[in-house]
Amino acid sequence: MNDLIEKNMGIMLVLILIAVSFGGAVEIIPLMTQSVVTEPIEGLKPLPPLELEGRDIYIREGCHVCHSQMIRPLRSEVERYGHYTVAGELVYNHPFLWGSKRTGPDLARVGGLYSDDWHRAHLNDPRAVVPESNMPGFPWLFENNLDLETTPKKLVALRVVGVPYTDEDIRNATVGLEDKTEADALIAYLQQLGLLIKERR
Repeated sequence: MNDLIEKNMGIMLVLILIAVSFGGAVEIIPLMTQSVVTEPIEGLKPLPPLELEGRDIYIREGCHVCHSQMIRPLRSEVERYGHYTVAGELVYNHPFLWGSKRTGPDLARVGGLYSDDWHRAHLNDPRAVVPESNMPGFPWLFENNLDLETTPKKLVALRVVGVPYTDEDIRNATVGLEDKTEADALIAYLQQLGLLIKERR
């Protein structure tokens, strides 16, 4: 039997596909039925428009390429970064920004660790506050005002995939954001990361 499988590429591929499909189903299907994976944790709310714009800037500038946002449930991880990441705090994130590469530190619990002024200095010239940093500066974020034309459309799109934005949220999406810079939005996004888990502990 082994000879038949090893010498026939077609049979081998079919059996590999069956094995991988079965293994994937055994791991994925039970997770889909557990509310802990699909239900938001207590107190979780959708990102306000300023923080949502900051998240989009975070993605656009490639911050997630060097900074993960998922703390693994390992002793060394939680000692360094804080409580491990739980699925319920990420149910409104589209797309997920877990990341895997840590050129820079994990940012899942960075909210409230530093002041807004620290973040401003760090974004403008990282080595001014962290001399050994290899992060590039982002001075243009302080010069660019937010482009608010698409902000309400983003909320509408996210509502389609299950984020509970209301009609009022969408109508008022740009209120108070007219004079905000991209740096303001990015800092607002960073300052809320992980706060809900910290408050629960």
